[in-house]
Amino acid sequence: MPAHIPPVSNPTPDGAFLRLLNVLDTLRTQCPWDKKQTMETLRHLTIEETYELSDAILEGDMQEIKKELGDVMMHLVFYARIAKEQQQFDITDVLNGVCDKLISRHPHIYGDVEADTEEQVKQNWEKLKLKEGNKSVLAGVPTSLPALVKASRIQEKARGVGFDWEEKQQVWEKVEEELQEFKAEFNIDSNQQIDAEKAEAEFGDLLFSLVNYARFVDINPENALEKTNKKFIKRFQYLEIKAKESGKALQDMTLAEMDVYWNEAKKL
Repeated sequence: MPAHIPPVSNPTPDGAFLRLLNVLDTLRTQCPWDKKQTMETLRHLTIEETYELSDAILEGDMQEIKKELGDVMMHLVFYARIAKEQQQFDITDVLNGVCDKLISRHPHIYGDVEADTEEQVKQNWEKLKLKEGNKSVLAGVPTSLPALVKASRIQEKARGVGFDWEEKQQVWEKVEEELQEFKAEFNIDSNQQIDAEKAEAEFGDLLFSLVNYARFVDINPENALEKTNKKFIKRFQYLEIKAKESGKALQDMTLAEMDVYWNEAKKL
């Protein structure tokens, strides 16, 4: 017998959220796939959904953003449902917990602390987290973050307690210094072997300094690189299409021939 479909009877946030809870409760008890899921089996799917949301945001596709937000929300509710079954916590505990945290970490709104600038807010935030028991300012940076995002978050955390450059020119000088050190690893005599491990370390230092400079000029390095990735993909796929239309395979074309189509793609 088909399950009762919860109607869209209350077009309010609380009504819609309750409808999601009801739907998920039904799926968890009646759907063979949903009944088998654990937090561990959902984890990689949640990561995938988060990246799909990220892609939609970069594309500026509001309808896709709405859809992906729903998918992420469903996963969050699913985790809370599993925890409730294990008698650990439920969705009410989750929501009240984050509300309590936001209130306690915004004493300039809910208390008598003054913070007139974004920087003051960030500094207060980090001080409060240390008082809550964090042993390090950097403890809140997830170890599994992609390296580029992690570098940015590490630097933001350090800045929150005043460990930062004073001027962007100082940061750019550091970029140039790291670039020269990286280049030096390859400017050696022909009879010398490149130290791959040291070259990799210098390249890491160079990337870290570039991320730092991006932060000083208000560029999100992850967004910037992903937009470049997307741009390259579109241009390369244009090149593939044009090569196919001309009856040629890319591997049989010269760079000069490919450059013709590449430059066409850049103009589009």
